[in-house]
Amino acid sequence: MFVGVIKVKLYAAWVHSLKEKRMIVQSLIGRTRNKFNVSVHEIDALDIHQTIILGISTISHSEAQLHAVLDKIIHFIESNTEAELADIEIEII
Repeated sequence: MFVGVIKVKLYAAWVHSLKEKRMIVQSLIGRTRNKFNVSVHEIDALDIHQTIILGISTISHSEAQLHAVLDKIIHFIESNTEAELADIEIEII
């Protein structure tokens, strides 16, 4: 069994309040969970209104399948938000 973890940092320059950020984050988390059945949470920069840092984790029986799913998740996030993708960290255990 393999565990995949992604840390995604997004930058949303147009966001001017934590309420705006919360709406974006909740929507993105919900859509990602529903599409991929993964664990997704905002893990850092909770009080910084233009920075979104998400932690995503999933498991798989094969490393190749895990890489494919993680790549699809990253592409999904990129295409489903206007926020700029600032950084991605991927770890497979």
